Amino acid sequence: MTETEKLVKACIAGIQEKKGRKIRLVNLDGIDDTITKYLVIGEGNSPSQVAALTESVREFAHKKANARPSAVDGTRNNLWVAVDFIDVVVHIFVPDAREFYDVDNLWEDAKITDVPDLD
Repeated sequence: MTETEKLVKACIAGIQEKKGRKIRLVNLDGIDDTITKYLVIGEGNSPSQVAALTESVREFAHKKANARPSAVDGTRNNLWVAVDFIDVVVHIFVPDAREFYDVDNLWEDAKITDVPDLD
């Protein structure tokens, strides 16, 4: 398993740990002109859950993949938070923002994997 794959698994586990839902992995590796190799997209029911999911992703990435984000944006309102690990970018939304921005479907040629909810 590569370091990037280890980071992807850690980010997904971080979202699952705090009951994040509708996790989707978008594999952009091999697609020209993308900003990252993988997108991990998930959602929380409220801004406070999005904040908890964000912190959990940061903790899991550090503990399980020895990674720290280069940037985190969106924590002022916690409607859409992006956690940038360079090769992996995690997007955590409240449902309305996720539907509005539709980041899940920006790359039609990407390989998309839906991760089952843990409930």
